[in-house]
Amino acid sequence: MIRRAPKVLLHDHLDGGLRPATIIELADETGYRNLPHRDAEKLAAWIRRGADRKDLTLYLETFVHTVAVMQTSDAIVRVARECAEDLAADGVVYAEVRFAPELFTERGLSLDDAIEAALEGFRQGSHGAGLTIRAICCAMRHLERSLEVAAAAVRWRDRGVVAFDIAGPENGFPPDDHLAAFQYCRQEDFGITIHAGEAAGTESIRKALQVCGAERLGHGVRIIEDVATADDGDRRLGRIAQYVRDRGIPLEVCPTSNINTGAYDTIAMHPVDTLVSLQFCVTVNTDNRLMSGVSMTSELAALAEAFGYGWDRLREFTVNAAESSFLPLPDRLDIINNVILPCYARLEESPASSEPRRVLDSR
Repeated sequence: MIRRAPKVLLHDHLDGGLRPATIIELADETGYRNLPHRDAEKLAAWIRRGADRKDLTLYLETFVHTVAVMQTSDAIVRVARECAEDLAADGVVYAEVRFAPELFTERGLSLDDAIEAALEGFRQGSHGAGLTIRAICCAMRHLERSLEVAAAAVRWRDRGVVAFDIAGPENGFPPDDHLAAFQYCRQEDFGITIHAGEAAGTESIRKALQVCGAERLGHGVRIIEDVATADDGDRRLGRIAQYVRDRGIPLEVCPTSNINTGAYDTIAMHPVDTLVSLQFCVTVNTDNRLMSGVSMTSELAALAEAFGYGWDRLREFTVNAAESSFLPLPDRLDIINNVILPCYARLEESPASSEPRRVLDSR
């Protein structure tokens, strides 16, 4: 039933969601000879083991192979097309999929070539599938092309790119290292989401918001470090936590990925439920579907099992994500009012559901 429910995905990396069989086929087509396995199941298992090493930097090493086979326009088109097809099959009705175009230029593609190919693949894969999909362009925070990537993203703003981000190792590479790129986006009235609060703590979050102008936080879960628990059990928010909560700044939470990178040991120990109870604007996301072996359905199901969530909470996550998207407001309202809410109403009233229908807490 969760698979049937409409879902909204705001944080998913294109190069972290390839089909294993596609990696092998593209390696053959492009002459890449360094795959650890040529069997799809063994390759997927190897990648997942490699990603689940409780360290973000180690997690990122698994992308060597997916990026290596995405160095031609045809390869990027195929990966993006299959990404859209897989999301639609999982019940995703709106997605913002991000990628770093600078990673796909090793064989001569330009940034614009890579962006054009990804958008073409998204168009092909979403056509007639009930999925609206947009792109977010990332710059790599340990490299020096962020202003160039931001300018390329803005060039494609009316053709499917909706925001700019920085990705890669967070520790040692604070967001304000790329201040010029973020200032450019702000001057162009262009969307900004920033990976912050994943491998680094509240100072990274503060810089992303107050210095660089982030409208959403990629991950952001370490905002919990600015929440203290008093002797009486009452939770008290520090200044940055209160700022994030009170202004409704969306958190792009990716629970299983956080377990893989060692931020938390289990889903049950993840702070997402505490953040929900404190009324932060929580959205649920996949991050990297291949590396973490997840889908939107599995992520929502894992949270429902760990915390006893019913349809009302899953609907809340979905509405939060739709409201927090970089779509124009009329498009957001159309998805919420004409797709999400009617479908959830039917699911909640289904005889197969034992959850009583409840009204969402107002935000």
